[in-house]
Amino acid sequence: MALKYIPQDGLAGLKENWQKDLNAGVLVSFLALPLCLGIASASKFPPITGIFTAIVGGMFVSLLAGSRLTIKGPAAGLIAIALGSVEALGYEKALAAIVVASLIQVVFGLVKAGKFGNFFPVSVIHGMLAAIGIIIFSKQIHPLLGVKPAGKEPFELLAEIPNSIMHAKWEVALIGILGLVIIFSFPLLKSKLIKKIPAPMLVLLMAIPLSLFFGLGEFVKDGKSTYLVNIPTSILEGILTFDIAKIGITFPDFSAILSPASLQYILMFSLIGSIESLLTVKAIDGLDPYQRKSDMNKDLVAVGLGNALVSMIGGLPMISEVARSSANVANGAKTRWANFFHGAALLIFILVLAKAIVLIPMSALAAMLIAVAYRLASPKEFTHALHVGKEQLLIFLTTLIATLATDLLVGVGAGILMKLIVEIYYGTPLKGLFKADIAIEEDAQHNTILLKISNSAVFSNYLGLKKHLDKLPKGKHVIIDVNEAKLIDHTYMENLHQFELDYHQKGGSVEIQGMEHQNPISEHPLAMRVFDATYKDKAKNLVLDSRQKELEKLATQNDMGFRPLTIIDSFKYMNFKYFQGKRINYRANRLIKTIDHTHFEFSDMSISEMSNLSGRNYKMTVLTATDVIQHIPFFVLEKEGVLNSVAQDINYKDFPVFSSKYHFTSTEPDDARQFFTPSIIRYLEQYTDKNFVVRSRDSRLLIFKGEDLINTAEMQELFVFAKGLVEVIKQEYGITEAKKPAYAV
Repeated sequence: MALKYIPQDGLAGLKENWQKDLNAGVLVSFLALPLCLGIASASKFPPITGIFTAIVGGMFVSLLAGSRLTIKGPAAGLIAIALGSVEALGYEKALAAIVVASLIQVVFGLVKAGKFGNFFPVSVIHGMLAAIGIIIFSKQIHPLLGVKPAGKEPFELLAEIPNSIMHAKWEVALIGILGLVIIFSFPLLKSKLIKKIPAPMLVLLMAIPLSLFFGLGEFVKDGKSTYLVNIPTSILEGILTFDIAKIGITFPDFSAILSPASLQYILMFSLIGSIESLLTVKAIDGLDPYQRKSDMNKDLVAVGLGNALVSMIGGLPMISEVARSSANVANGAKTRWANFFHGAALLIFILVLAKAIVLIPMSALAAMLIAVAYRLASPKEFTHALHVGKEQLLIFLTTLIATLATDLLVGVGAGILMKLIVEIYYGTPLKGLFKADIAIEEDAQHNTILLKISNSAVFSNYLGLKKHLDKLPKGKHVIIDVNEAKLIDHTYMENLHQFELDYHQKGGSVEIQGMEHQNPISEHPLAMRVFDATYKDKAKNLVLDSRQKELEKLATQNDMGFRPLTIIDSFKYMNFKYFQGKRINYRANRLIKTIDHTHFEFSDMSISEMSNLSGRNYKMTVLTATDVIQHIPFFVLEKEGVLNSVAQDINYKDFPVFSSKYHFTSTEPDDARQFFTPSIIRYLEQYTDKNFVVRSRDSRLLIFKGEDLINTAEMQELFVFAKGLVEVIKQEYGITEAKKPAYAV
């Protein structure tokens, strides 16, 4: 069901949400400042140009973009291309290549090429990103240790690591290593107050004093600091006097624009930059609490124009960047103005804080980029590919190795070729690789549209289905019948799932029929599936693991339904603020029971925290209660802690135990205060020692106990608590829904 409230756009959105957007934008700028400097330095661009890119991306592109919550700026994913272009062409000629690539991006948007973001196989994209991560690590480990390596290629640089360790400058290395410790231990912090500060800013708070203590500013070569950031400290003066040298502006050189090397990098910048940006927009749309969908083509045009502008003054290419965009969502951004404020804050930083920025050690920036590299090439990326299927790991590794051995364009091409070989191996005929076989039937009487997919459903012919999906009217019941499909690949499964989420948000429903005859080649819910007429009978013999056996017993004891299989219908949870900045990868081991029209459901969830620089992934058990009453004011109830925000805490003088034991907050404080009647408060006081967290959204409650999987005894305890809480709420509001009197503060 579609949400009733959607934040306004444009100037109306600024007037309505400027405070929340300002807060989010400034917080994101704290994350962006060191990353922009580090990405530019790693790309062999002047460090200040990374800030130029983010300023243009924020203050100019945000006003034109087709996405509302993405942050535009330089990204680690383009370091390999940017660095290669500078080494092959020189800085000024690389800028010229970016200008032309930017204009091609604009053309991509104008001819509506945004849809081709769905063409690229998921494992090829992940393999490309993992290769980028390894490239970044190979290049940044040496400046982290304070050593300049001799090699340039990834394998050469990796081989030089032992030598760099042996010859490390210990003061520089200490700062870099402490930076890594801060970043990777940051997800373990329990304090919400400290976690409001981005990990990179904590690194700078450590690194700058240490750089002063060790006297790193005394090491200078050719008039530039060896171990510290080099940016102009007279930018404000340069602006006032129109002196571009003092600002740090460099103009492109188009003299070699038609050379083979320039054409190669034009192609890479335009293709890889566009793909990465589209993927980020798609991911952030999935995190948007208001379920808005971006105009991919409009976004490509805006990013292309921004890249053309910034490359004319010496800046890095920009994309929609995932970590900063996720942080933007997590910090409560409502509209595009958060991106604008992020750019404005960075402009203020370089105008008034330039003399502080030049004290930042390069090893601290290297630590941040190594953390980004780890996120891109984490061992979990390899195990995830294997979990989806052995053929996905083969495609992933083919892309990765080919990219490391050659370049990104060849690597992506090799991955796509391997994907096509896999499709043919599993029975896809050559003529079915690029032609979709789809029949459509409409039943107006039952408000139903049926799409029958025959032959093979693979990534390379998905655009044929998408053409039909994009034309579907809202609010229908869509049935996608795959009974006659010989093969459904992983990318196709991913896209069907995304369509299910999107169409559900438009007020419609989606049903996929025929999966009972499609045998998945792994246990992953989105694994490739091959037609097998006998699979339905084989699937009945499900083997449970030890946890599932315990959960089955718990379900029997409580007369609950038990669903052990992994599913991915995360749209039920997107409205809860807890999941902002996070992605629910899948959920499994569901225990289900309906009591007096309220639906209770346990799930074991796999969650990725996208806004975290070190990329935390974790599993936790949650319980939801759906259709409690017609409307519950938004609130968060959790254990009172020393570092909780006291200013927001709602207290009751008549109930000191409740007020001292629980931290109770709400964006609707008056309604929430009235909602918590004496009966509800007294019930909750019985559980002050249990550390339960309760969150509300519309007619639903989300209840959990920490960010971990819990055992069956704890689940039983949580279920008893939830049933009792729902019963008390229904007794108070279930019939009349009348307002209760407020109680003394």
